[in-house]
Amino acid sequence: MESYSKKFHFQEIDWVICFPADGNSGKYRTYKVLLVERKNGKFSDGKQSRLGEILDCNEVEYGYPHTVGYFRTGNAQQENFKPEYLEIRGINTIEEFWAFLNAINL
Repeated sequence: MESYSKKFHFQEIDWVICFPADGNSGKYRTYKVLLVERKNGKFSDGKQSRLGEILDCNEVEYGYPHTVGYFRTGNAQQENFKPEYLEIRGINTIEEFWAFLNAINL
């Protein structure tokens, strides 16, 4: 998990999307990322997916607005997960999420 340097916590659905330190290029939709789903104190081991597939899921697509916190350190797979956010944004559309990724130079 530590090889993933930039992480985004979708607070309302308690999902963390982790971007690897290197290896992605091109359009954000095609980036390979790790998704950790945290629900009711239980969390997945993380699964690697394309970012576009994750963002097209009903939980994200029909759950706007989302509060998204960006952080670099902290393990989303720990029960006492309390990241220190570097930035928090309200996201109302997928385009606003792309803008957030651009703003942090992903």
